Amino acid sequence: VQLVESGGGLVQTGGSLRLSCAASGIIFSIYTMGWYRQAPGKQRELVADVSSGGRTNYADSVKGRCTISRDNTKNTMYLQMNSLKPEDTAVYYCNARKLAHDNWGQGTQVTVSS
Repeated sequence: VQLVESGGGLVQTGGSLRLSCAASGIIFSIYTMGWYRQAPGKQRELVADVSSGGRTNYADSVKGRCTISRDNTKNTMYLQMNSLKPEDTAVYYCNARKLAHDNWGQGTQVTVSS
């Protein structure tokens, strides 16, 4: 299983980023896919996930600012992040979950400057 994140970077407050996660080695369409983040000194937390059926779930902290999506034809998941805040600064990880088994990407850094 390989999950490769891209799209992170440095952005100013109020800016936008689009993260991508390209998956290989799994039957992508049957996995729940999610984005998690971990800030320095904090625990990893769920940002958003999308089920195999397309149902989405968001952390309260990003509702209305982020949109998760998946393209099963490209084995790729996305996270569109708008109105970014300094507190969104973290390493963002791609997750693929099936039957409580987790697979993780290496992470991509998102830094929001004030």
